Amino acid sequence: MFKQYLELAKVRITIAVTLTTIVGYVLANGGFSWHLVFPTLGIFLIACGSAALNQFQERKLDATMERTKNRPIPSGQISEFNAQLFILLLTVTGSLMILLSSNLTALVLALLAMAWYNLIYTPLKRKTAFAVVPGSVIGALPPMVGWVAAGGYVFDPKLLILAFFFFIWQIPHFWLLLMKYGKQYEKAGFPSLTKIYSEKQLKRITFMWTVATALSCLFIPFFEVTYTSFAKISILIFSLLLIAVFSGLLFRSKQTFQIFRYFMVINVFLLLVILSLAIDSMLI
Repeated sequence: MFKQYLELAKVRITIAVTLTTIVGYVLANGGFSWHLVFPTLGIFLIACGSAALNQFQERKLDATMERTKNRPIPSGQISEFNAQLFILLLTVTGSLMILLSSNLTALVLALLAMAWYNLIYTPLKRKTAFAVVPGSVIGALPPMVGWVAAGGYVFDPKLLILAFFFFIWQIPHFWLLLMKYGKQYEKAGFPSLTKIYSEKQLKRITFMWTVATALSCLFIPFFEVTYTSFAKISILIFSLLLIAVFSGLLFRSKQTFQIFRYFMVINVFLLLVILSLAIDSMLI
């Protein structure tokens, strides 16, 4: 049963959210500190609660999709009542951890991320295939929570360019999933980009968003988020490599197109950028 609750909370995805929160904290603080543990754990629990709430909201639709029909709620492994209790426990505990270990602004941002995902993005993706664009705001908020939890100013230009990068990155990340599971989304009744664009057009649009991601990453050093040559050179190399790899979307035929490869590349790119920023903060 423990495994089912981990799946309900989408722990593997929420760990990634936690990493971006740590980056925000470390950059604002100028290095690692034990004080980041409780705010980070708090955003992790809220993210888990948000992911579980999303599955609760979409439990009936999930039952109609091959990819999601075996999730804990539609498969009956976890009852709807127990799922709601689990969501409440995660959200309340996470909120208290953030509030007691940092400040009210950090908590407001964390709850805003949850509200944006569950009250805006989740209903919106049933209405329009382009919900992914406003929905990507979710990716910008966790690093803001970390930054503010460390005492940083919420409208600091350094934070805003960082949040902008995470926002842009989220879009091609989502688009690749849509390209892979578009037909299943259509079958479940979701508006799908695969109905609007051909695969060739989707590849081109994804490539353009990927270039935008690389360019937004290249802006980070210009806002003095990084200080060492190591981080600046690393960001430049990673960004150019990302564009080079994704240029394959423009040339590969349908037979040779492996979408999972590109999905992993853009995720590894984000991880490498996060590591570079974290190392940079320790070198100054």
